[in-house]
Amino acid sequence: MSVRERTQVGIVGAGPAGLLLGHLLTQAGIDNVVLEARDRAYVEQRVRAGVLEQPTVDVLRACGVGSRLDLEGLRHTGVELQFDGGRHRLALDELTGGDAITVYGQQEVVKDLIAARTGPLEFSVSDVAVDGFDGDAPTIRYVREDGEAAALACDLIAGCDGFHGITRGAVADAITVFERVYPFAWLGVLAQVAPSSEELIYCRSERGFALHSMRSPEVTRLYLQVPPDETIDGWSDDRIWTELRERLHVRDGSWELQDGPIFDKGVTPMRSFVAEPMRHGRLFLAGDAAHIVPPTGAKGMNLAVHDVVVLARAAEAFLARGDASGLDGYSETCLRRVWRAQHFSWWMTSMFHNPPEQDPFESQLQRSQLHWVTSTRTGGAALAENYVGLPHG
Repeated sequence: MSVRERTQVGIVGAGPAGLLLGHLLTQAGIDNVVLEARDRAYVEQRVRAGVLEQPTVDVLRACGVGSRLDLEGLRHTGVELQFDGGRHRLALDELTGGDAITVYGQQEVVKDLIAARTGPLEFSVSDVAVDGFDGDAPTIRYVREDGEAAALACDLIAGCDGFHGITRGAVADAITVFERVYPFAWLGVLAQVAPSSEELIYCRSERGFALHSMRSPEVTRLYLQVPPDETIDGWSDDRIWTELRERLHVRDGSWELQDGPIFDKGVTPMRSFVAEPMRHGRLFLAGDAAHIVPPTGAKGMNLAVHDVVVLARAAEAFLARGDASGLDGYSETCLRRVWRAQHFSWWMTSMFHNPPEQDPFESQLQRSQLHWVTSTRTGGAALAENYVGLPHG
């Protein structure tokens, strides 16, 4: 026997997409339940993205979960682009009318949203399945942490359970997948050392791409381009710091990379992925369940935020006023931004990364693009406007 319950919106996944959607719906007076396969400690500790667009920051502040973000987030009004051993600063705020990015870890956003949660939030659920979404009686079936089976009747289901979740699989026969797997990966590390730069550094070098970022005034985040089949076993801390110094070296010797204890490292493959459409009856995919972008453009979590802002508005209009137009247009509205972000992320990736086999022609194209971006207002604005985030429609 299953315990039967009911809510207006059932949300599968307690990442930033699912939690923010639940928060927005609760504020609008819409009942919702959030279900998560992992335990709370895992969800709050998993390290993911850390660059928030201006519209994402604005949304978090507007819905009342921006207090700690404002205290601890690192607002950056510029970004450094490095190539041929020289650094070039893009003033993001000057090129966008005052907008900027904020460095604040995804796990911190998740902690803030969990702390603000007032509705049902169940961790460590298993055997999750969705059905009935092609009609007017969607149901989420699952097993609670204590082993009790449950069936949650909903008006709408939101699939916010990530790339490996079950909701996209439930509609696999009805979607078209667009995908590109890139011929390189990122080796990422977290180090207990103060950042060596006040702003992010994107570096194209003959040895491959490198990125200097940060998570806090005491923790530095760094990345190296590596082959897609690379394993972390061959990368000692000394080798990582040596390679970072080689790639991030500036020819005038005016900058030095500070090192420290590395407490987290791993290799992440890079891909672009889009599943269309994002709506199937009364099941709506959001965030990584519907799309993945290479991390070069810093768009993953920001796209998820846009998805659920659109979905929350549409769900409120439908459930409170019977207006289904927002739900009908959900997929098309979100996909416009998804493909813009895919193009920007591809452009950034192709501009900074070395192909597996060095191609002199492609190298010159990369330099041409970087010169255009760093020496003309048009080029700089094209990068800056996309990087800080286009306004939510």
